[in-house]
Amino acid sequence: FIEGNKIETISRNAFRGLRDLTHLSLANNHLKALPRDVFSDLDSLIELDLRGNKFECDCKAKWLFLWLKMTNSTVSDVLCIGPAEYQDKKLNDVTSFDYECTTTDFVVHQILPYQSVSVDTFNSKNDVFVAIAQPSMENCMVLEWDHIEMNFRSYDNITGQSIVGCKAILVGDQVFVVVAQLFGGSHIYKYDESWTKFVKFQDIEVSRISKPNDIEFFEIDSEMFFVIADSSKAGLSTVYKWNNKGFYSYQSLHEWFRDTDAEFLDIDGKSHLILSSRSQVPIILQWNKVSKKFVPHSEIPNMEDVLAVKSFRMQDNLYITLTRFIGDSRVMKWNSKQFVEIQALPSRGAMTLQPFSFKNNYYLALGSDYTFSQIYQWDGEKKIFRLFKEIYVQAPRSFTAVSTDRRDFFFASSFKGNTQIFEHIVIDLS
Repeated sequence: FIEGNKIETISRNAFRGLRDLTHLSLANNHLKALPRDVFSDLDSLIELDLRGNKFECDCKAKWLFLWLKMTNSTVSDVLCIGPAEYQDKKLNDVTSFDYECTTTDFVVHQILPYQSVSVDTFNSKNDVFVAIAQPSMENCMVLEWDHIEMNFRSYDNITGQSIVGCKAILVGDQVFVVVAQLFGGSHIYKYDESWTKFVKFQDIEVSRISKPNDIEFFEIDSEMFFVIADSSKAGLSTVYKWNNKGFYSYQSLHEWFRDTDAEFLDIDGKSHLILSSRSQVPIILQWNKVSKKFVPHSEIPNMEDVLAVKSFRMQDNLYITLTRFIGDSRVMKWNSKQFVEIQALPSRGAMTLQPFSFKNNYYLALGSDYTFSQIYQWDGEKKIFRLFKEIYVQAPRSFTAVSTDRRDFFFASSFKGNTQIFEHIVIDLS
Protein backbone atom coordinates (compact mmCIF):
# COMPACT_ATOMS: atom_id res chain seq x y z
CA PHE A 1 0.00 0.00 0.00
CA ILE A 2 1.71 3.19 -1.21
CA GLU A 3 -1.21 5.55 -0.74
CA GLY A 4 -1.28 9.29 -0.11
CA ASN A 5 2.46 9.90 -0.40
CA LYS A 6 2.43 12.81 -2.88
CA ILE A 7 4.33 10.60 -5.34
CA GLU A 8 4.71 12.32 -8.72
CA THR A 9 6.89 9.82 -10.63
CA ILE A 10 7.72 6.12 -10.45
CA SER A 11 10.77 4.38 -11.89
CA ARG A 12 10.12 1.95 -14.71
CA ASN A 13 11.88 -0.76 -12.65
CA ALA A 14 10.17 -0.01 -9.32
CA PHE A 15 8.25 -3.31 -9.31
CA ARG A 16 10.77 -5.48 -11.11
CA GLY A 17 10.75 -9.13 -10.03
CA LEU A 18 7.68 -8.91 -7.74
CA ARG A 19 6.02 -11.89 -9.39
CA ASP A 20 4.07 -12.91 -6.25
CA LEU A 21 2.59 -9.44 -5.54
CA THR A 22 -1.22 -9.71 -5.53
CA HIS A 23 -2.46 -6.28 -4.36
CA LEU A 24 -0.99 -2.87 -5.18
CA SER A 25 -2.40 0.51 -4.25
CA LEU A 26 -0.99 3.78 -5.62
CA ALA A 27 -4.15 5.69 -4.70
CA ASN A 28 -4.29 9.39 -3.83
CA ASN A 29 -0.86 10.37 -5.11
CA HIS A 30 0.12 13.00 -7.67
CA LEU A 31 0.71 10.68 -10.59
CA LYS A 32 0.05 12.04 -14.06
CA ALA A 33 1.80 9.25 -15.96
CA LEU A 34 3.32 5.82 -15.44
CA PRO A 35 6.39 4.52 -17.28
CA ARG A 36 5.74 2.04 -20.02
CA ASP A 37 5.41 -1.61 -18.86
CA VAL A 38 5.93 -0.73 -15.19
CA PHE A 39 3.60 -3.62 -14.26
CA SER A 40 5.09 -6.16 -16.68
CA ASP A 41 6.62 -8.38 -13.91
CA LEU A 42 3.47 -8.51 -11.73
CA ASP A 43 2.35 -11.95 -12.88
CA SER A 44 0.15 -12.58 -9.79
CA LEU A 45 -1.50 -9.16 -9.57
CA ILE A 46 -5.17 -9.42 -8.60
CA GLU A 47 -6.06 -5.81 -7.76
CA LEU A 48 -4.59 -2.42 -8.69
CA ASP A 49 -5.87 0.82 -7.18
CA LEU A 50 -5.08 4.06 -9.04
CA ARG A 51 -7.89 6.22 -7.62
CA GLY A 52 -7.17 9.80 -6.64
CA ASN A 53 -4.61 10.38 -9.42
CA LYS A 54 -5.29 12.50 -12.49
CA PHE A 55 -3.53 11.16 -15.59
CA GLU A 56 -2.53 12.92 -18.76
CA CYS A 57 -4.33 10.71 -21.27
CA ASP A 58 -1.96 11.50 -24.11
CA CYS A 59 0.61 9.34 -25.85
CA LYS A 60 2.35 8.50 -22.58
CA ALA A 61 -0.83 6.72 -21.48
CA LYS A 62 -1.24 4.67 -24.65
CA TRP A 63 0.52 1.61 -23.19
CA LEU A 64 -1.63 1.80 -20.02
CA PHE A 65 -4.77 2.08 -22.16
CA LEU A 66 -3.82 -1.12 -24.01
CA TRP A 67 -2.71 -2.91 -20.80
CA LEU A 68 -6.07 -2.21 -19.13
CA LYS A 69 -7.81 -4.00 -21.98
CA MET A 70 -5.57 -7.05 -21.68
CA THR A 71 -4.97 -7.55 -17.93
CA ASN A 72 -6.91 -10.02 -15.82
CA SER A 73 -6.41 -7.83 -12.76
CA THR A 74 -9.19 -5.70 -11.26
CA VAL A 75 -8.19 -2.08 -11.78
CA SER A 76 -9.90 1.02 -10.45
CA ASP A 77 -11.06 3.70 -12.86
CA VAL A 78 -8.22 5.79 -14.28
CA LEU A 79 -9.37 9.42 -14.58
CA CYS A 80 -7.95 11.91 -17.07
CA ILE A 81 -6.95 15.49 -16.33
CA GLY A 82 -6.01 16.19 -19.95
CA PRO A 83 -5.97 16.75 -22.86
CA ALA A 84 -8.96 19.08 -22.72
CA GLU A 85 -11.25 16.77 -24.71
CA TYR A 86 -10.71 13.96 -22.17
CA GLN A 87 -10.75 15.99 -18.96
CA ASP A 88 -12.61 14.18 -16.11
CA LYS A 89 -13.26 11.20 -18.38
CA LYS A 90 -12.03 7.65 -17.89
CA LEU A 91 -8.96 6.42 -19.75
CA ASN A 92 -11.05 3.52 -21.05
CA ASP A 93 -13.27 6.05 -22.85
CA VAL A 94 -10.41 7.37 -24.99
CA THR A 95 -11.25 6.38 -28.55
CA SER A 96 -7.82 5.91 -30.13
CA PHE A 97 -4.17 6.90 -29.84
CA ASP A 98 -3.03 5.60 -33.19
CA TYR A 99 -2.71 8.93 -35.01
CA GLU A 100 -1.53 11.18 -32.21
CA CYS A 101 1.11 8.78 -30.92
CA THR A 102 3.32 8.47 -33.96
CA THR A 103 5.57 11.02 -35.53
CA THR A 104 8.33 10.86 -38.11
CA ASP A 105 11.92 11.98 -38.38
CA PHE A 106 14.85 12.03 -40.78
CA VAL A 107 18.16 10.64 -39.54
CA VAL A 108 21.46 10.34 -41.37
CA HIS A 109 21.88 6.78 -42.64
CA GLN A 110 24.96 7.05 -44.84
CA ILE A 111 27.39 9.72 -46.01
CA LEU A 112 28.92 9.48 -49.48
CA PRO A 113 32.30 11.28 -49.52
CA TYR A 114 31.82 13.19 -52.74
CA GLN A 115 29.93 16.11 -54.25
CA SER A 116 26.97 15.71 -56.58
CA VAL A 117 24.35 17.74 -58.41
CA SER A 118 21.62 15.22 -59.24
CA VAL A 119 20.37 11.84 -58.10
CA ASP A 120 18.07 9.48 -59.98
CA THR A 121 16.73 6.08 -58.91
CA PHE A 122 15.52 3.06 -60.87
CA ASN A 123 14.55 -0.58 -60.33
CA SER A 124 16.00 -3.43 -62.35
CA LYS A 125 15.55 -7.17 -61.75
CA ASN A 126 14.07 -6.59 -58.31
CA ASP A 127 17.03 -4.49 -57.18
CA VAL A 128 17.16 -0.77 -56.47
CA PHE A 129 19.83 1.42 -58.07
CA VAL A 130 20.78 5.08 -57.84
CA ALA A 131 22.62 7.16 -60.47
CA ILE A 132 24.51 10.16 -59.13
CA ALA A 133 25.99 12.95 -61.28
CA GLN A 134 29.38 14.08 -59.97
CA PRO A 135 30.74 16.96 -62.08
CA SER A 136 33.89 17.54 -59.99
CA MET A 137 34.89 13.86 -60.26
CA GLU A 138 33.62 13.63 -63.86
CA ASN A 139 31.57 10.57 -63.01
CA CYS A 140 28.09 9.22 -63.19
CA MET A 141 28.23 6.88 -60.20
CA VAL A 142 25.71 4.02 -60.14
CA LEU A 143 24.98 2.63 -56.66
CA GLU A 144 23.17 -0.56 -55.70
CA TRP A 145 21.28 -1.31 -52.49
CA ASP A 146 23.09 -4.01 -50.53
CA HIS A 147 20.49 -6.25 -48.86
CA ILE A 148 23.11 -7.72 -46.50
CA GLU A 149 25.01 -4.63 -45.37
CA MET A 150 21.84 -2.53 -45.56
CA ASN A 151 23.47 0.40 -47.32
CA PHE A 152 24.18 1.71 -50.81
CA ARG A 153 27.37 0.47 -52.47
CA SER A 154 29.16 1.26 -55.73
CA TYR A 155 27.96 -0.79 -58.69
CA ASP A 156 29.35 0.91 -61.80
CA ASN A 157 30.94 4.17 -62.84
CA ILE A 158 30.27 6.01 -66.09
CA THR A 159 33.08 8.46 -66.77
CA GLY A 160 32.76 11.69 -68.71
CA GLN A 161 33.44 15.37 -68.32
CA SER A 162 31.41 18.05 -66.57
CA ILE A 163 28.50 15.64 -65.99
CA VAL A 164 25.43 17.49 -64.69
CA GLY A 165 22.71 14.87 -65.05
CA CYS A 166 22.26 11.09 -65.08
CA LYS A 167 18.77 9.88 -65.95
CA ALA A 168 17.83 6.21 -66.10
CA ILE A 169 15.35 5.01 -68.72
CA LEU A 170 13.94 1.48 -68.75
CA VAL A 171 12.76 0.07 -72.07
CA GLY A 172 11.44 -3.43 -71.45
CA ASP A 173 14.31 -5.28 -69.79
CA GLN A 174 16.88 -2.82 -71.16
CA VAL A 175 18.39 -0.13 -68.92
CA PHE A 176 19.70 3.11 -70.41
CA VAL A 177 21.29 6.09 -68.67
CA VAL A 178 21.20 9.51 -70.34
CA VAL A 179 24.38 11.33 -69.30
CA ALA A 180 24.14 15.10 -69.80
CA GLN A 181 27.41 17.02 -69.99
CA LEU A 182 28.29 20.69 -70.26
CA PHE A 183 31.28 19.93 -72.51
CA GLY A 184 32.03 17.15 -74.95
CA GLY A 185 28.43 16.43 -75.81
CA SER A 186 25.85 14.31 -74.03
CA HIS A 187 25.55 10.55 -74.43
CA ILE A 188 23.31 7.57 -73.75
CA TYR A 189 24.72 4.45 -72.11
CA LYS A 190 23.18 0.98 -72.07
CA TYR A 191 23.69 -1.76 -69.52
CA ASP A 192 25.53 -4.67 -71.14
CA GLU A 193 24.84 -8.01 -69.43
CA SER A 194 27.96 -9.64 -70.89
CA TRP A 195 30.21 -6.86 -69.55
CA THR A 196 28.07 -6.29 -66.42
CA LYS A 197 28.51 -2.56 -66.88
CA PHE A 198 27.16 0.41 -68.80
CA VAL A 199 28.66 0.96 -72.26
CA LYS A 200 28.14 3.88 -74.63
CA PHE A 201 25.07 3.33 -76.79
CA GLN A 202 24.70 6.58 -78.76
CA ASP A 203 25.58 10.26 -78.81
CA ILE A 204 23.20 13.20 -78.51
CA GLU A 205 23.72 15.94 -81.08
CA VAL A 206 25.90 18.72 -79.67
CA SER A 207 24.24 21.22 -82.01
CA ARG A 208 20.93 20.75 -80.22
CA ILE A 209 22.00 20.51 -76.59
CA SER A 210 24.75 22.89 -75.48
CA LYS A 211 23.99 23.51 -71.79
CA PRO A 212 21.70 20.77 -70.41
CA ASN A 213 20.00 21.61 -67.14
CA ASP A 214 17.36 18.89 -66.65
CA ILE A 215 16.32 15.53 -68.10
CA GLU A 216 12.73 14.34 -67.89
CA PHE A 217 11.48 10.93 -69.04
CA PHE A 218 7.82 10.23 -69.88
CA GLU A 219 5.48 7.96 -71.81
CA ILE A 220 2.53 8.92 -74.03
CA ASP A 221 0.30 6.24 -75.57
CA SER A 222 2.91 3.54 -74.82
CA GLU A 223 5.62 5.50 -76.65
CA MET A 224 8.73 6.58 -74.76
CA PHE A 225 10.28 10.04 -74.74
CA PHE A 226 12.69 12.16 -72.81
CA VAL A 227 13.24 15.90 -72.93
CA ILE A 228 16.41 17.84 -72.15
CA ALA A 229 15.94 21.42 -70.98
CA ASP A 230 18.74 23.59 -72.36
CA SER A 231 19.72 26.66 -70.32
CA SER A 232 22.17 28.32 -72.71
CA LYS A 233 21.35 31.67 -74.30
CA ALA A 234 20.92 29.89 -77.60
CA GLY A 235 19.32 26.89 -75.96
CA LEU A 236 17.09 24.54 -77.84
CA SER A 237 15.18 22.29 -75.44
CA THR A 238 14.53 19.07 -77.32
CA VAL A 239 12.24 16.03 -77.03
CA TYR A 240 13.74 12.65 -77.97
CA LYS A 241 11.71 9.55 -78.89
CA TRP A 242 12.50 5.83 -78.77
CA ASN A 243 12.22 4.10 -82.16
CA ASN A 244 13.13 0.55 -81.04
CA LYS A 245 16.73 1.10 -82.09
CA GLY A 246 17.65 4.24 -80.22
CA PHE A 247 16.51 7.72 -79.27
CA TYR A 248 16.27 10.35 -81.96
CA SER A 249 15.40 14.05 -81.81
CA TYR A 250 11.65 14.34 -82.21
CA GLN A 251 10.67 17.93 -81.45
CA SER A 252 12.41 21.20 -80.65
CA LEU A 253 10.30 23.06 -78.13
CA HIS A 254 11.56 26.65 -78.37
CA GLU A 255 14.73 28.70 -78.67
CA TRP A 256 16.42 31.54 -76.83
CA PHE A 257 14.66 31.10 -73.52
CA ARG A 258 17.34 29.58 -71.23
CA ASP A 259 15.12 26.77 -69.98
CA THR A 260 16.02 25.57 -66.50
CA ASP A 261 13.62 22.65 -65.98
CA ALA A 262 11.04 20.47 -67.72
CA GLU A 263 8.22 18.69 -65.88
CA PHE A 264 5.85 16.19 -67.45
CA LEU A 265 2.40 15.88 -65.87
CA ASP A 266 -1.12 14.72 -66.52
CA ILE A 267 -3.72 17.48 -66.28
CA ASP A 268 -7.31 16.30 -66.52
CA GLY A 269 -6.29 13.22 -68.49
CA LYS A 270 -4.14 15.11 -71.00
CA SER A 271 -0.35 15.08 -71.29
CA HIS A 272 1.47 18.36 -70.62
CA LEU A 273 4.98 19.73 -70.24
CA ILE A 274 5.84 22.71 -68.08
CA LEU A 275 9.04 24.51 -69.02
CA SER A 276 10.57 26.95 -66.55
CA SER A 277 13.04 29.59 -67.61
CA ARG A 278 15.34 32.32 -66.34
CA SER A 279 14.01 34.73 -68.93
CA GLN A 280 10.23 34.27 -68.88
CA VAL A 281 7.38 32.85 -66.82
CA PRO A 282 6.82 29.07 -66.96
CA ILE A 283 4.93 27.96 -70.04
CA ILE A 284 2.57 24.98 -70.29
CA LEU A 285 2.65 22.86 -73.44
CA GLN A 286 -0.11 20.38 -74.25
CA TRP A 287 0.22 17.19 -76.29
CA ASN A 288 -1.76 17.32 -79.50
CA LYS A 289 -3.05 13.82 -80.34
CA VAL A 290 -3.43 14.63 -84.03
CA SER A 291 0.00 16.10 -84.75
CA LYS A 292 1.58 14.10 -81.91
CA LYS A 293 3.55 17.14 -80.86
CA PHE A 294 3.53 19.55 -77.95
CA VAL A 295 1.85 22.88 -78.65
CA PRO A 296 1.74 26.04 -76.48
CA HIS A 297 -1.25 26.00 -74.17
CA SER A 298 -0.90 28.61 -71.42
CA GLU A 299 1.52 30.07 -68.93
CA ILE A 300 1.85 30.59 -65.19
CA PRO A 301 1.69 34.38 -64.79
CA ASN A 302 3.73 36.54 -62.42
CA MET A 303 6.30 33.80 -61.83
CA GLU A 304 9.51 35.05 -63.41
CA ASP A 305 12.90 33.47 -62.85
CA VAL A 306 11.73 29.97 -61.86
CA LEU A 307 14.57 27.45 -61.56
CA ALA A 308 12.48 24.31 -61.35
CA VAL A 309 8.91 23.01 -61.48
CA LYS A 310 7.93 19.75 -59.76
CA SER A 311 4.48 18.15 -59.67
CA PHE A 312 2.85 15.83 -57.14
CA ARG A 313 -0.58 14.49 -56.24
CA MET A 314 -2.19 14.48 -52.85
CA GLN A 315 -5.73 13.31 -52.07
CA ASP A 316 -6.50 13.20 -55.81
CA ASN A 317 -5.48 16.84 -56.22
CA LEU A 318 -2.68 18.03 -58.51
CA TYR A 319 -0.04 20.42 -57.16
CA ILE A 320 3.17 21.96 -58.43
CA THR A 321 6.12 23.58 -56.67
CA LEU A 322 8.01 26.48 -58.23
CA THR A 323 11.61 26.99 -57.06
CA ARG A 324 12.90 30.57 -57.09
CA PHE A 325 16.40 31.74 -56.16
CA ILE A 326 15.23 35.30 -55.56
CA GLY A 327 11.84 35.85 -53.98
CA ASP A 328 9.46 33.31 -52.49
CA SER A 329 9.07 29.83 -53.90
CA ARG A 330 5.46 28.77 -54.40
CA VAL A 331 3.12 25.84 -53.98
CA MET A 332 0.23 25.89 -56.43
CA LYS A 333 -2.89 23.74 -56.92
CA TRP A 334 -4.82 22.94 -60.10
CA ASN A 335 -8.43 24.12 -59.77
CA SER A 336 -9.71 22.58 -63.06
CA LYS A 337 -8.90 25.77 -64.98
CA GLN A 338 -5.49 26.99 -63.86
CA PHE A 339 -2.85 26.71 -61.17
CA VAL A 340 -3.58 28.92 -58.15
CA GLU A 341 -1.21 29.70 -55.32
CA ILE A 342 -1.88 28.09 -51.95
CA GLN A 343 1.38 28.92 -50.18
CA ALA A 344 4.54 31.00 -50.50
CA LEU A 345 7.76 29.77 -48.87
CA PRO A 346 10.66 32.14 -48.10
CA SER A 347 13.48 30.76 -50.21
CA ARG A 348 16.33 33.20 -50.76
CA GLY A 349 19.13 31.27 -52.43
CA ALA A 350 16.93 28.23 -53.16
CA MET A 351 18.03 25.85 -55.91
CA THR A 352 15.49 23.09 -55.37
CA LEU A 353 12.04 22.60 -53.85
CA GLN A 354 11.31 18.89 -54.07
CA PRO A 355 8.00 17.23 -53.11
CA PHE A 356 8.07 13.62 -51.91
CA SER A 357 6.02 11.31 -49.71
CA PHE A 358 6.52 8.31 -47.42
CA LYS A 359 3.76 6.30 -45.71
CA ASN A 360 1.06 8.92 -46.37
CA ASN A 361 3.30 11.68 -45.03
CA TYR A 362 3.78 14.45 -47.59
CA TYR A 363 6.89 16.62 -47.51
CA LEU A 364 8.70 19.41 -49.32
CA ALA A 365 12.49 19.67 -49.18
CA LEU A 366 13.72 23.23 -49.75
CA GLY A 367 17.45 23.49 -50.42
CA SER A 368 19.19 26.85 -50.13
CA ASP A 369 22.76 28.03 -50.70
CA TYR A 370 22.48 30.58 -47.88
CA THR A 371 20.92 28.72 -44.98
CA PHE A 372 19.95 25.32 -43.62
CA SER A 373 17.84 23.17 -45.89
CA GLN A 374 14.29 22.93 -44.64
CA ILE A 375 11.84 20.04 -44.70
CA TYR A 376 8.15 20.97 -44.61
CA GLN A 377 5.34 18.55 -43.80
CA TRP A 378 1.75 18.78 -45.00
CA ASP A 379 -0.76 19.78 -42.31
CA GLY A 380 -4.02 18.14 -43.35
CA GLU A 381 -6.11 20.35 -41.06
CA LYS A 382 -4.59 23.70 -41.98
CA LYS A 383 -4.09 22.66 -45.63
CA ILE A 384 -0.57 24.08 -45.75
CA PHE A 385 3.00 22.84 -45.41
CA ARG A 386 4.53 23.52 -41.99
CA LEU A 387 8.24 23.63 -41.17
CA PHE A 388 9.14 20.16 -39.86
CA LYS A 389 12.92 19.97 -39.64
CA GLU A 390 16.15 21.66 -40.70
CA ILE A 391 19.11 19.73 -42.08
CA TYR A 392 22.56 20.95 -43.01
CA VAL A 393 23.51 20.34 -46.62
CA GLN A 394 26.16 22.47 -48.32
CA ALA A 395 24.92 23.97 -51.58
CA PRO A 396 22.09 21.43 -52.09
CA ARG A 397 21.15 20.73 -55.70
CA SER A 398 18.58 17.93 -55.52
CA PHE A 399 16.60 15.73 -53.15
CA THR A 400 15.52 12.26 -54.29
CA ALA A 401 13.31 9.73 -52.51
CA VAL A 402 14.33 6.06 -52.64
CA SER A 403 12.50 3.11 -51.07
CA THR A 404 13.81 -0.43 -50.65
CA ASP A 405 13.45 -3.35 -48.21
CA ARG A 406 10.49 -1.58 -46.61
CA ARG A 407 12.75 1.31 -45.71
CA ASP A 408 12.51 4.87 -46.99
CA PHE A 409 15.45 7.16 -47.76
CA PHE A 410 16.10 10.45 -49.43
CA PHE A 411 19.37 11.52 -51.02
CA ALA A 412 20.55 15.10 -50.53
CA SER A 413 23.07 16.02 -53.21
CA SER A 414 25.61 18.72 -52.41
CA PHE A 415 27.61 20.83 -54.84
CA LYS A 416 30.22 21.74 -52.20
CA GLY A 417 30.13 18.92 -49.64
CA ASN A 418 29.33 15.29 -49.05
CA THR A 419 26.24 13.66 -50.47
CA GLN A 420 24.02 12.56 -47.58
CA ILE A 421 21.45 9.78 -47.34
CA PHE A 422 18.72 10.34 -44.75
CA GLU A 423 16.35 7.64 -43.57
CA HIS A 424 12.70 8.40 -42.89
CA ILE A 425 11.67 6.73 -39.63
CA VAL A 426 8.38 6.44 -37.78
CA ILE A 427 8.58 7.07 -34.03
CA ASP A 428 6.08 5.73 -31.50
CA LEU A 429 5.77 8.51 -28.93
CA SER A 430 4.18 6.20 -26.39
